[in-house]
Amino acid sequence: MSFDKLGLQPRLIKRLAEQGITQPTPIQSQAIPPALAGRDVMGIAQTGTGKTAAFGLPMAQKLIAEGVPPEPKTVRGLILAPTRELAKQISDHLAAYTRDTHLKVGLVVGGASINPQITRLGRGTDLLVATPGRLIDHLERKSVRLDQTRYLVLDEADQMLDMGFIHALRRIAPLLRKDRQTMMFSATMPKLMAELSKTYLSDPVRVEVAPPGKPADKVSQALHFVEQAAKTRLLTEHLDEHRDELALVFT
Repeated sequence: MSFDKLGLQPRLIKRLAEQGITQPTPIQSQAIPPALAGRDVMGIAQTGTGKTAAFGLPMAQKLIAEGVPPEPKTVRGLILAPTRELAKQISDHLAAYTRDTHLKVGLVVGGASINPQITRLGRGTDLLVATPGRLIDHLERKSVRLDQTRYLVLDEADQMLDMGFIHALRRIAPLLRKDRQTMMFSATMPKLMAELSKTYLSDPVRVEVAPPGKPADKVSQALHFVEQAAKTRLLTEHLDEHRDELALVFT
């Protein structure tokens, strides 16, 4: 399967090729066609499987085809993410996909000055990536409107539930247009997630490319049972053994 077979515009395929992306991942090949057709999508896929392109490319293609700039303070497509790091990553990807188009990609997250964000939102935004808390700050300041938002994406929705963002979502979702298209992506599918999808998605296409909770194929995992006092020595040995590789250590 290639991207042109999925119905994507040549200009978007060219942007992907510039990033070395020539073949769609399973989540992309299964989610992009129904998303382009306007269907709500419930996607179950591991982190690192290309979910941003799965929801970002269909939204970008539709907005490019419309060729109409957003009105001041309005948002046409909203992507909610649980952390500012993930939101920044999504924003960067969307900006790369839409380079040399008229689309404006915005980012509003906590931990950054709110005044420059207010200025940028005032010009209108085609695709806005936001963390729920900071978006509510802007809504309360009336620096952004969601009454013209026709696309909603909940990325890493299971993390948002774990972090208590369900209350923020209940405040945000009713402000969007009722005839919107909603897509939800998650690595797991707990019972509360199923209930969430019933609340915010309408007759969704379910795309499941791996059993819920399965780790990403590209990640090797191992478990070591050691005494507390031996943990530092074991970590040092592993880092020394793989000193030419990159590592993330969570403590």
